[in-house]
Amino acid sequence: MKRKTSLKDIAKKVGVSTATVSYVLSKGKESKVSVGMSEKIKKVAKELNYQPNQIAKSLKSGKTFTIGLIVADISNPFFANFARIIEDEAAHLNYTVIFGSSDEKAGKSWDLIQFLLNRQVDGFIIAPTEGSEIHIQYLKEQHIPFVLIDRYFPKINTNYVVINNYKASYEAVERLINPGNKKIGMLAYDTSLHHMQERIRGYQAAMKDNGLNLKESWLKKINFDNIKEEVRYAIDDILNGQDPVDALFFATNTLAVQSLKYIDELKYKIPADLAIISFDEGEAFDFYYCPLTFVKQPLIEFGKKAVKVLTEQIADPTKKEEHICLNAELIIRKSCGNPLKSVK
Repeated sequence: MKRKTSLKDIAKKVGVSTATVSYVLSKGKESKVSVGMSEKIKKVAKELNYQPNQIAKSLKSGKTFTIGLIVADISNPFFANFARIIEDEAAHLNYTVIFGSSDEKAGKSWDLIQFLLNRQVDGFIIAPTEGSEIHIQYLKEQHIPFVLIDRYFPKINTNYVVINNYKASYEAVERLINPGNKKIGMLAYDTSLHHMQERIRGYQAAMKDNGLNLKESWLKKINFDNIKEEVRYAIDDILNGQDPVDALFFATNTLAVQSLKYIDELKYKIPADLAIISFDEGEAFDFYYCPLTFVKQPLIEFGKKAVKVLTEQIADPTKKEEHICLNAELIIRKSCGNPLKSVK
């Protein structure tokens, strides 16, 4: 087995002390070694394929340079794309990301937190589940760096990066109203989480502000653990009930995909029979016969800010919590119907 290159090997080839090599490779520009010599040392280190001892580095710094990322479902395109952005952004700062899915279960989220703490991660990026306030409070009390993403708990002061869900939902529903639709339904998850409540609140406010009636039967709340079956019941009731809707707003891309499968079985045409807007894009949208209008979240900015907030708190645990709220963008396609011409 080939012996690993050591600092001594580099020092011998360059003709400097081992300490000088160590300063350059560990401190970079702060090593106070001349630029010319620093570049020479780095070049030789690369030629000799030098790999730093991560364990020794961790012992010296007190850090493992790992981040724990807990999302609802890594198979969901929203979270999958988000995770990739976080992974790439963290890599620029020499951090490795360890992923886990909570499946929207507080117990599983807590198990992941404990597992990752045992792996000595330096901090967490978490999309919290319903009922996980006690876990977030624990991280806070233990002074473990973390940032909440996508959702947060208004009553707990934490770092968070979210979007303005109320505004995004309001604007989406207004766009459904614009072509003349008056009966607009919504499918959302049955949860007390703040981000979902804000999307529902935006839907309700847009209907009210535009002088439209809002029937209780037009808002359907779906259990995350029984999506497929409950979506079918909801669509049956909302389209074939006593007062069927002429437009639908989906609070997530998963709800949209499951619903559109059944809507197609029922032979409804989009947007002729039913106008549609979904929160978040889905890969399946690209294969749907009618291009779907959706609320696009700024994932790149989202991911970069989450990593920045977390790594800054890792570097300075006394840093004040940051509350970041970003705006989403409504991507207009054919599924929401053509808007009415403005009357002058």
